[in-house]
Amino acid sequence: MYRQTYLEVDCDILEDNIKNIRENYPEYKYYFGVVKGNAYGHGSYIINSLIKGGVNYLAVSSLEEAIALRNYNKEIPILVFEPINIEYVEEAIKNNITVTVSSIEYFRELMNLHLSNILKIHIKIDSGMSRLGLTSNKDLEELISSAKTNTKILVEGIYSHFATTGVNDKHWDNQLDRFKEITKNVNLNDIPIVHLNRSITLVNHPKISFCNGTRLGIVMYGMAQSITKPSGLRAFLRNLKNDYRKKKLNISNTTITNNLNLKTAITLYSEVMEIRTIKENDFVGYGASYISTGKARIATIPIGYADGIPRNLKHVMINNKIYNIVGTMCMDMICVVVDDNVKVHDKVILIGGDTLTVKKVSSECGTSSYTLFTNISSRVPRVYKEKNNYTEIKY
Repeated sequence: MYRQTYLEVDCDILEDNIKNIRENYPEYKYYFGVVKGNAYGHGSYIINSLIKGGVNYLAVSSLEEAIALRNYNKEIPILVFEPINIEYVEEAIKNNITVTVSSIEYFRELMNLHLSNILKIHIKIDSGMSRLGLTSNKDLEELISSAKTNTKILVEGIYSHFATTGVNDKHWDNQLDRFKEITKNVNLNDIPIVHLNRSITLVNHPKISFCNGTRLGIVMYGMAQSITKPSGLRAFLRNLKNDYRKKKLNISNTTITNNLNLKTAITLYSEVMEIRTIKENDFVGYGASYISTGKARIATIPIGYADGIPRNLKHVMINNKIYNIVGTMCMDMICVVVDDNVKVHDKVILIGGDTLTVKKVSSECGTSSYTLFTNISSRVPRVYKEKNNYTEIKY
């Protein structure tokens, strides 16, 4: 890379994460690796490591994302969650990409096409999120019945998406009941793949008997989804209230901890570009938002909010020591107060390692791990580590 700002991704960790998930949840036949959003910011290069670990289906948001993955793997099936514009269905067929059908109107349009080859579809059921999906058993029956008359359309799967964890709420139970109601006149055993769970509902709930597939999202990337039970008097009272609520509403039994042993695979690096000494009352950055109370050494680091780091990031690590970011973050640079141990070209860690973990940084910045992962921009090169070999992907 031309500036020493890059995201290092340890592919071996990702492979091990999948193996660990499968060991702990071995009941499924299909393990979907959700790699939308540039594989949660990790980059498409990782997909073969996920496959080595045991992912046997991929899922993305758009046709663009799906086709981009074919640069790295030609064989693995890929499901697109969003309905594809009808005029591009042939692109899906050509690239062995599975299409989501989320309305009877869209399906009728598919039935009118003269398809060149078999189109695999997964039916989306709206069990309560009110975004996409069929909402009536009548429409589902029509779809299943009509598809049997078309030799070019293969109903390979059916799925839905849970909006909540269901740990202290009834929504998970209600959505499952709604899914059963919509599919009650369909033999789910005739559909090869049935998948409802996402990362957190996978670990919080027992396996749904009729599901043979599960979707792995953020859990693949090292977030084990255990829920920490708070302590203290207020937490005790809150837990009593939740326990009462579970009994009153007949909420399903759930677990909040699990035996997963996962690690995050990313470390965001940069370097010290320049160091200058400032005097008392000198200011740093736009708006003179930081004014020195005495003599200080300021290190300038070539990374900023255009690279996707939170604008309220507080700390970096240099030579195993934490230093404070000062001044207003720029689009391309940050400034840090350092001591005499820091030199030009010293490596800087912004996210990663045992100290500046994804969970800690996202919590300090008031954001989510999802946002932190996916916001790291494409102008930051990815460097992939595999068995101590390194591959750089430039953007």
